[in-house]
Amino acid sequence: MSPRLRRHERPFPPDAQLPHPPRPAGLVLDARLHLLDRQLDDVDGTPVMTIDDLELETDADGVTTVVHLLSGPVLATRIFGGRPPRDRWHRVAWRHVADVGTVVRLGIRGDGLDVLWVERWLRDHVIGRIPGGRHAPE
Repeated sequence: MSPRLRRHERPFPPDAQLPHPPRPAGLVLDARLHLLDRQLDDVDGTPVMTIDDLELETDADGVTTVVHLLSGPVLATRIFGGRPPRDRWHRVAWRHVADVGTVVRLGIRGDGLDVLWVERWLRDHVIGRIPGGRHAPE
């Protein structure tokens, strides 16, 4: 425990305004408010995934940046606790993000991303076998 400072030992007067910390360059985001549980769309507006978690990196200056957006099987872990294994996460690099708003938008097409393989497999093997499942509704 640190010793308590007496009033006359404080490094600043009690009614003085504290200095503001320096702001890092770039866009400053609140992860819970702006990123987590948001829909991620590609450049064409096609939904790619929902952002479940973030992969962060802290440099030598103490500035934390987002490296990857993560999506994966988190429903069971939200109910029962714990974390899914690292190899089960789907990653999208932060450098592909073009805009952060109500929906997070990518600057690339989502077809080439590994995230969509589950949706493609379900479309081809499950939904496609349902009568009328191979075309858009009229």
